[in-house]
Amino acid sequence: MFVHQNSHARKAEIEAKAQMRTVRSSLSLNLNLSLFQAGGFFQHPARMAAMASRVAQIRKSVLTLALPVTISTLLQRTEGIAAVFLVGGLGATSIAAVGLGQLLAFIATTLISGLSVGANVLIAQLWGARRTKDVGEAATHLLGLTAIVSCSLVALGWSLNRVTMELLGAEHDVISLALPYSNFIFLVIPFTIFLQVLSSIIQGTGDTKTPMYALIAVNLLYLTIAYPLIYGLWGFPALGITGAAVAAGVAEGTGVAYLLWACRKLFRKSLKIRHDLLRSTWQIGAPVSGERIFQQAGIILYTKIVLLYGTVTYAAHQVGLSIESLSFLPGYGFAIAAATMVGQSIGAGKYVRAKLENWEANRLAGIAMASMGVLFFFFPYVLLRAFTSDEAVVELGTVFLRIVAILQVPLALTMVLAGSLRGAGDTRFIMVATTVGMWGIRLPLAAIAGPWLALDVLFVWSAMIADWTVRMGLLLWRYRSERWKAIQVIH
Repeated sequence: MFVHQNSHARKAEIEAKAQMRTVRSSLSLNLNLSLFQAGGFFQHPARMAAMASRVAQIRKSVLTLALPVTISTLLQRTEGIAAVFLVGGLGATSIAAVGLGQLLAFIATTLISGLSVGANVLIAQLWGARRTKDVGEAATHLLGLTAIVSCSLVALGWSLNRVTMELLGAEHDVISLALPYSNFIFLVIPFTIFLQVLSSIIQGTGDTKTPMYALIAVNLLYLTIAYPLIYGLWGFPALGITGAAVAAGVAEGTGVAYLLWACRKLFRKSLKIRHDLLRSTWQIGAPVSGERIFQQAGIILYTKIVLLYGTVTYAAHQVGLSIESLSFLPGYGFAIAAATMVGQSIGAGKYVRAKLENWEANRLAGIAMASMGVLFFFFPYVLLRAFTSDEAVVELGTVFLRIVAILQVPLALTMVLAGSLRGAGDTRFIMVATTVGMWGIRLPLAAIAGPWLALDVLFVWSAMIADWTVRMGLLLWRYRSERWKAIQVIH
């Protein structure tokens, strides 16, 4: 009994000393920040050098995490673009069928997007707290949850494919081509979801390079086997557009196998179901899925308003969005970096470091996306001509790109602030901000400018600036309030 009490006393003493070290470190960093802001660093060169070194280290960490994520995001989009490009030789109906199948798969994965975000935040905080056993058990539970969700999506997709295509108004010849393609895409959609969740788990540990390598392999394998499977070359059967789905399944399945092998030492068996880990994943992930659903539903309605202005305007809108999406790549990379680093710092109890990481990620994302904004504003014609030779589309597209150029900085700050708040587990407020921006600002303003007052499409597009500016303001207020500190993700 005496030994047992001693061991508990010793454990309490170790934990108390660790807490004191954390407090001293935080107080020291807070003091350094205060001195820096007050100009006190000019009287303390040694402290200024130490602070500069720490910020430089954080900057390097942010870039190290963000660049592979940026490349990974580009590679994720490449597969879908390549599918449309490769089936182009089969005609317009085949292109429409592939596009329709990809849309249904995108809607399905949007419903469970919270799972990968929940995985990233939970693993990041546990990793930062150095709870390696819990990290392993959480990763195992997340794989089991992914398997259940994936099987549910397969059944849902197969049941609703045809009905959804008919509701979307697709023509009969498009449906007859799209149905086999979409059915196979849903058959292999578990590989897509496992690829996303495994990537999020690994990124949560601070390793963003391994998922990037996996996606490079996936794309190379897809490009190698898709064309012969579509057109029947090198002894392969000519499967038409279904060949593109088969190639996607094989490539993504290979990517999943690689990631499972790469992080095999991470997983740990659990003797019981860890309801605390599943609860944390739900609390983080459910609002993320809600946020994405509200966002996508709003975009559909917003697109309908743009369609009122005719085919040329809609074409300019779509081409402009394709070009603007290039600026999303670095923004998304810095957002994931912020979520991972802030999550790890909060898990370790280093809140001041989390603030520095958020600041540095915002600064770098702002610079990167502001640079893209300059490109959009001053050279829209060159960018648009790479996509279309239609002068009417180019003329309207120029207006669109100059509008989105203005919102690049608010967009950058919104993306990174959302990433930082996700890292802290504050996903509910992000859902609220998204709903207010899209449904409270953009859609009402667009409806007033378009259907009601019949103003120029310039005013409909300008509603995007108001939307993202309001979202930025809300997230900035939330972050500065520091209410996210009270959120407890890990127990």
